[in-house]
Amino acid sequence: MIQNPVLPGFNPDPCMIRVDDVYYIAVSTFEWLPGVRVYESRNLAEWSYCTDILTREVNLQGNPKNCSIWAPQLSFHDGLFYLMYTDVKSTKRPFKDSHNYLITAPSIRGPWSEPVYLNSSGFDPSLFHDDDGRKWLLNALWDYRITEGNKSSGIVIQEYDAERKALIGEPFKLFDCTPLKKTEAPHIYKQAGYYYLITAEGGTGRGHAVTVARSRELLGPYEVDPRNPMLTSSDNLELELQCAGHGSLVETPQGEWYMAHLCTRPIDGEYAILGRETAVQQVYWDEDGWLRLTSGGYWPLMEVPLPQGASLSGENISDFVDEFDGHVLDPLWNTLRVNASEEWCSLSEKPGALRIRAGESPQSLFRHHLVAFRQKDRSFRVETELAYEPSYYLQMAGLMLYLNEDNYWYAYASHEEGLGRVLRVMRCEKDSFVLEPTVIEAQTGSLVQLAVDVEGAWGQFYYRLQSADEWLPLGEKRHIGFLSGGFTGNFIGIGAHDMNQYQGSYADFHYFRYQGRD
Repeated sequence: MIQNPVLPGFNPDPCMIRVDDVYYIAVSTFEWLPGVRVYESRNLAEWSYCTDILTREVNLQGNPKNCSIWAPQLSFHDGLFYLMYTDVKSTKRPFKDSHNYLITAPSIRGPWSEPVYLNSSGFDPSLFHDDDGRKWLLNALWDYRITEGNKSSGIVIQEYDAERKALIGEPFKLFDCTPLKKTEAPHIYKQAGYYYLITAEGGTGRGHAVTVARSRELLGPYEVDPRNPMLTSSDNLELELQCAGHGSLVETPQGEWYMAHLCTRPIDGEYAILGRETAVQQVYWDEDGWLRLTSGGYWPLMEVPLPQGASLSGENISDFVDEFDGHVLDPLWNTLRVNASEEWCSLSEKPGALRIRAGESPQSLFRHHLVAFRQKDRSFRVETELAYEPSYYLQMAGLMLYLNEDNYWYAYASHEEGLGRVLRVMRCEKDSFVLEPTVIEAQTGSLVQLAVDVEGAWGQFYYRLQSADEWLPLGEKRHIGFLSGGFTGNFIGIGAHDMNQYQGSYADFHYFRYQGRD
């Protein structure tokens, strides 16, 4: 069986395709880099890291939270991979500055072409390759003139000329919203003489859904499925998979159909701390030509049948250990708005350690030097060790749980007048900053070990100094529900910050160990 979610943790807005016998899913990365993570599978159940696509093409510095890289769309045509993506610079109402780009590559691992800018009329771009060789760009259309409610007014389409690398003709409003509203994430599939338009509707929260419409002609008019929505969790808060929507399709070599879609698993029914995840459902075309779940109804399942002839390897590794003994940073790491580089994130300056040169503050939108790993389990433990000698209270380094610049929890080493090196905890909760009162003296020259235990919606930091055997609590046990919400999910990171002199200090981290306990 396929066990959902197939991509646990922050892996939203999946676009799934098949090339020969390999399936690929590309997901949104928002302000985290590298941009557009891609996973691969041969059985739709077991997915492994494949590549990250946007490694040099984007500049995300200064982009607000929940902006940057949205809803990538992969396609493959005539031996070439195509990637569409949006770089959102601002969502300050009533406007939305969302720039849509196209890049191509002969292999999913590149090399990728220079980005071709297409338009900024909306977000979630998608490229459709028609049988006659013409290519068409679709995207959600943003209408700032709408004064009440969401401004996603439907789907617009325009032809793309691959030779000229430009849009041609005039944009055409292809589809208006259904009563679910907030129409986005368009994909077109041609099947049995129809053009099927699959969109996300209802917003990305509890009301999220998949809408299906069809037409005999590409430019419509489109008829909405009379049983719409095709997939949703909106009317059943007891389902383990909530916020189901944003779907994409593949057909297996044996002619079976599957849909990848976005979902959440709220802890205690309320806190989506892991962020928006990816699940897979089995679907089919009914006698009237409409897309249906093989399980019946429209609720997403936790368990789904494997494709015909597929088998499981049995490997399901949740843990992540990095001893920092290689020459390049493990690809499962991510950084905020700036790519990891030897300038500030080095494995060569001190062999056996990751040296992080301090960046700006923990709330910086430009040079926040944090190296972080997605939370994949509802319960986990992380341990790390660092050598760090701060000389000023404006210098700090340590272990951080991070949702965004307004919501984080940070156990760190710093310096306090009259005490020398100390261990402290700070917290920013819904943009409200708290410096927690616990101050632990940590003798200069010794290594510092930091850990965090998370059980569902509760977390506790720990510390251990070089000569000690026992882990001791650092600060109080906290409810971490504030590390949920928005478009991303919780990360666990190691970082260094210096508000006295940019890159004026550094910390050497000797290992990072993540152990899931779901």
